[in-house]
Amino acid sequence: MTTKQFDGKTAFVTGAGSGIGRATALAFAREGANVMATGHTASTIQETVRLIEAEGGRAQAAVCDVSQEADVIAAIEKTIDAFGGLDFAFNNAGIEQPNIPLADLPVDVWDQQIAVNLRGVFLCMKYQIPHILKQGGGAIVNTSSGAGVKGFPASGGYAASKHGVIGLTKTAALDYASAKIRINAVCPGIIETPMMDRFSGGTPEGREAVIAQEPVGRMGKPEEIASTVIWLCSEGAAFAVGGAFVVDGGQTA
Repeated sequence: MTTKQFDGKTAFVTGAGSGIGRATALAFAREGANVMATGHTASTIQETVRLIEAEGGRAQAAVCDVSQEADVIAAIEKTIDAFGGLDFAFNNAGIEQPNIPLADLPVDVWDQQIAVNLRGVFLCMKYQIPHILKQGGGAIVNTSSGAGVKGFPASGGYAASKHGVIGLTKTAALDYASAKIRINAVCPGIIETPMMDRFSGGTPEGREAVIAQEPVGRMGKPEEIASTVIWLCSEGAAFAVGGAFVVDGGQTA
């Protein structure tokens, strides 16, 4: 019987109901990990679990709004109860903002960007890290964005939250590097996901305008980000600590 690199390990994935989160949950399972698929919509995360189980993997679903502390605690406790520990986390849940110049950005839209995209990553790491420490170490990957490494017009709340994810990642990485927890961020570019469909308006013209930003002439695939996350959690990335790994087809080059 072939041994997979994450056999006996457990991965916690937020935003696992679609796009990059679903692709990464599937990728963890294909490497042998138990997967806790979390998200805010029960039907979508249950479908992710179904897809994993159809391939012979092991997974459970937990409804979780990452901006709510009680939800995060409950989802992580469910993970420990189901699988006995936690080795890897992919803190991926996030939301986009409408294209609005900063002075016109409603305060409630700003607050929601920070609550989900930044507070959510903080809460997840806060309650994941003690369990990963009990395992003797592991890895965490947080989803930032190309908008986390440069500015984009009319995206003030989103860009601020994603820049914040990188700062939070780098600080946490230094806090726990000596305890054998490796913490990094992945910064996707324009990826073919439901979020990008909403951002582009779902029209051929909107898609063409978005794709025109990519030097490679296409959107990325969720699986291309998933493979980066899997590598960052693997022994092959044992010296990768506190990095912000841009995977964007050259958009921010």
